[in-house]
Amino acid sequence: MPIFKRFLPFVQPYLSRMLLAGLLVMGVAAINLALLRLAGMLWDIITVQHDGARMTELIGVFLGLVVLQGLCAMGHSYLTAWVSQRIVADFRRYLFRHLQTLDIGFFARRRTGELLSRLMSDVTVIQSVVTETPIDSAKQLVTLVGGIAFLLTMNWRLCLLILIVLPVLVLVAKLFGRKLKALSTSLQDHTAVLSTLAEEVISGIRIVKSFVQTTREDARFSSQVDRTLELTMRRAGIMALFIPVISLLTFSAAAAVMWYGGRQVIEGTVTPGDLFAFVLFAGILIGPFSSAARVFAQVKEAQGAMQRVFEILDIRPDIHDQPGAKVLSAVAGHVRFENVAFAYDARTPVLSHLSFEAKPGEIIAFVGPTGAGKTTVINLLHRFYDPTDGRITVDGHDVRQLSVESWYRQLALVPQETILFGGTILDNIRYGSPDADDAAVREASQAAHAHDFIMNCPDGYETVVGEKGVNLSGGQRQRIAIARAILKNPRILLLDEATSSLDTESERLVQEALERLMKGRTTFVVAHRLSTIQRADRILVLDKGRLVEDGTHDQLMERRGLYHYLYTIRLNEPSA
Repeated sequence: MPIFKRFLPFVQPYLSRMLLAGLLVMGVAAINLALLRLAGMLWDIITVQHDGARMTELIGVFLGLVVLQGLCAMGHSYLTAWVSQRIVADFRRYLFRHLQTLDIGFFARRRTGELLSRLMSDVTVIQSVVTETPIDSAKQLVTLVGGIAFLLTMNWRLCLLILIVLPVLVLVAKLFGRKLKALSTSLQDHTAVLSTLAEEVISGIRIVKSFVQTTREDARFSSQVDRTLELTMRRAGIMALFIPVISLLTFSAAAAVMWYGGRQVIEGTVTPGDLFAFVLFAGILIGPFSSAARVFAQVKEAQGAMQRVFEILDIRPDIHDQPGAKVLSAVAGHVRFENVAFAYDARTPVLSHLSFEAKPGEIIAFVGPTGAGKTTVINLLHRFYDPTDGRITVDGHDVRQLSVESWYRQLALVPQETILFGGTILDNIRYGSPDADDAAVREASQAAHAHDFIMNCPDGYETVVGEKGVNLSGGQRQRIAIARAILKNPRILLLDEATSSLDTESERLVQEALERLMKGRTTFVVAHRLSTIQRADRILVLDKGRLVEDGTHDQLMERRGLYHYLYTIRLNEPSA
């Protein structure tokens, strides 16, 4: 199957151990067959020949084989687990690494719960089929071939009775497998939706409770659980019918063997021991047949999971290094927008013919009504997206011709919604500069007005911030983000509404920290509050994706245009 061939590169590093595990499990199966044949011989020696010495000898061989079988079973169990867990760990790391290469637009179109489902649940479904199933199939193959070989040598007529059912088993498995694949794929999709709903509610639990929507969210979740349950029960119904049908066909063959073989014993053409061994062999053949049916269902389920996972792996990021991309070691910070246009989709243009220049060390502020394109400019500057037309240059280089990683190293972003990661305050400040020493961290924290409140925390810099910084106030989170940016020491700074959600005192402290951060750096600021933009060297006023005014605060106020309107109506806040 082509989709499984795509998984081979992840299996190849462990192929030798998989083969060894396969050989060991084949040894287990071969010893099982030998034990069954010995059991038949012992039956004849005990009931017909009455040979005590021969009986003792065979029992000694029997026990020796049991010990050898146990050793082989231990080896194959450990090796199978070792290989299985490492392959799935490698694949999960590879998928996670690929997810991080995808651009911001991809994550804007996908729900977090869906991606988590593919990373965790789907990979787990794949795990058993690509690692454990082949090894187990080796055991079933030896059991099937060896068992049939013994049966043919012992009584070919009886063997034919068993083999007649084989084509029927294959046909039944194929019919059930088609239904199982479709249901399993649909079930995985619905499980992903369920995971997404849970993630959304848990992450937004404050809003859910504040707006008294727990009943509504419970109803949404319960409705999705019901749909998932319906698919699960339909799948369980098919499986509940599938396995008994296979077992019925198999045991029907066994009953025929007992009837026909019993007549041969009565007639004296077959010994009781041979019939006993034959029935044991016939019984052990149920395993490969039932296993084949189960494996067929698992393979169909894994196909659906693989399609979902490789759908993600087949996505290529829009933002990537061009051939021969230039690696920047440092920049002066001379940035130009040259006739830039951008649209998130073809029907909704966001920026049109936008041109401006920022000289090294300048502070450029963007002002405009909601939807004017201010945050989009920040996203383009950071190269989270590329322009649909025109170009952006830094020190004369088109940013699309630069190494993405080297360009990102020249930037620091301080967004409105500060993102802190689970871990300590120290971990978060060092996030962009993991090799920074404690003195550098302390200096950055002091510059960001963060050191004092950090030292008042229970464990100082080792205080755990909680998920998304839940244990800290908005102003504290923002100052940690600024300390993180100061420690990175970028040449270009991007501030996107960095003080809009703060109280007056927090804003004052953050604003002072920002002023230290902006000193000597080319800075682009998106802000509503006057205190943030008054000190800008230039203010660019955007409206409907176009640059409509450009100048200092005093110049723009004199023109009495859109900036004057925004200032007098919306920006002249008491906190300014």
